[in-house]
Amino acid sequence: MTNRIHENLTYLADEECVRLVDRFFIITGHFYMASGKRNRKRSLWHPSYWPAWTLVCLLWLLSFLPMGLKQRLGGWLGRLLSRKMQSRARVADANLAACMPELDAASRGQLVEDAFVASARGVLESVHAWWRDMTPYCESASVHGTEHLEEAKRRGKGVLLIGGHYSIFDFALPLIACKLEKPGYMYRPNNNPVIDRMIERGRRRHFGIRSFTKRQIRPMLSFLKEGGQVWFACDQDFGKKSEVFVPFFGVSAGCITSPSYIARESGAAVICVSHLRMPDGSYRVVFSPIQESFGEYPEQDAEVWNRFIETTVREQPDQYLWLHKRFKSRPEGAAAIY
Repeated sequence: MTNRIHENLTYLADEECVRLVDRFFIITGHFYMASGKRNRKRSLWHPSYWPAWTLVCLLWLLSFLPMGLKQRLGGWLGRLLSRKMQSRARVADANLAACMPELDAASRGQLVEDAFVASARGVLESVHAWWRDMTPYCESASVHGTEHLEEAKRRGKGVLLIGGHYSIFDFALPLIACKLEKPGYMYRPNNNPVIDRMIERGRRRHFGIRSFTKRQIRPMLSFLKEGGQVWFACDQDFGKKSEVFVPFFGVSAGCITSPSYIARESGAAVICVSHLRMPDGSYRVVFSPIQESFGEYPEQDAEVWNRFIETTVREQPDQYLWLHKRFKSRPEGAAAIY
């Protein structure tokens, strides 16, 4: 069992999300080509990375656009991608058909397009977070549940923040981190080291955020034991690494048990967190109450965070990452979704 847990931990970051980012940049004509495997011996200035540097320069220039213009550009780009990325559009439609059977085909089609728009806007918001001042957004964001963070502090515990893949991801990181004393997060490095450098430098420039990869589980556990707070979005299908199946919108979804292991080994308090772009253009972050007894029963733990994510998604359904094959792994005997 211990070996299975450690194998599971080595797959914490989602390969499919990275591939989605790769495809996004390819289709939008940014000349970005992600290598299948990192070549750590190659200089970042090697000619093979020049297309990636071109992308970095373009995104840096886009970061200077006013946020309102970023939102309009994201709307146009999202609608374009919904027509160009047909395979992902079909994945999103299949997810919605399974999770929200009350929607007819036309309603699903509109929601698929809205999901592409939300994701495209999220990319441009991330660009803003990587290079521009986030102070105005940290000050104006509506944040609920910080008393639960204070309660964890009173108990002398670190905090494992369980989150989901919503459209404002990198943009949400400083919105969350500004409410934490020792912020950190789990991540999967991008295959292209130039792109990875851009993303990680952009993330870590806010509030002394510390990052942890799949090879840094022990340092992360120590960080939590010392009162650190780590954000971990664990709501993806990790294929063969899925250890339990629990309902997500009434559909059996493969879930990992790593969050339970991390909570148990570190003694950290577990709090669920959501982050949304509201219809009026504002941003909202919600911290749940501490999930008592988290870590004892992995299947129940997965049900806890799935229910929290469901509640959030039903409020703003376009902002979930429906483009991901959430139901790729199926229980024995269950019909395939895709």
